[in-house]
Amino acid sequence: MKTAEITVIDYGVGNLLSVSRGLEHCGAKVNMSSDPDFILKAKKVILPGVGAFPNGMRALIELGLDRVIQEVVKNGVPLLGICLGMQLLLDESEEFGLTKGLGVISGKVVPIPNKSVDGEIQKIPHIGWNSLVNSGADWQNSILQEVREGDAAYFVHSFMASPEKSEDRLADALYGGHKISAVIAKGNTTGCQFHPEKSGEVGLKILRNFINL
Repeated sequence: MKTAEITVIDYGVGNLLSVSRGLEHCGAKVNMSSDPDFILKAKKVILPGVGAFPNGMRALIELGLDRVIQEVVKNGVPLLGICLGMQLLLDESEEFGLTKGLGVISGKVVPIPNKSVDGEIQKIPHIGWNSLVNSGADWQNSILQEVREGDAAYFVHSFMASPEKSEDRLADALYGGHKISAVIAKGNTTGCQFHPEKSGEVGLKILRNFINL
């Protein structure tokens, strides 16, 4: 059986090492690259990311990778955005002012409410393990295949993706009673707000599912 090759986009704003190690543990061959031509030839692509939305978009634009990612999506290549990488897939973000995103999935990135639905102050950022809740989508043939509702993943973020269309939400997590998009998807593009590479066996299962898509 041929080893799956995954290209991880290196734009200077990401947890590349831990993502790569997770993929390699699942049996994939990992290529880290910022070369547009190399990325455009990839069979599967991961856009990782940590930090602020404006910094991430600035880095992509400076390297000419914003257009490359849009082309990857247009070509139907499986793409997985992780944490900030997921947020960058949306139209825009309110973090530190309004910043235009990649526009791959309709919606915007907004602050996590600092009060629960009951009006109690809650900690921001949202850090730690949280259970995945089905948002009404079919998890079969997605990165959540064989993941059970209630399985937990590891989150670290202060802003959350708010997709325009409900059908683009695969899974949510509840924080203070608020629904936070945990996994979004449209066509061959998927994003997860949590870090699968830091989410134990559940996270490895998700990475394996992406490898085998």
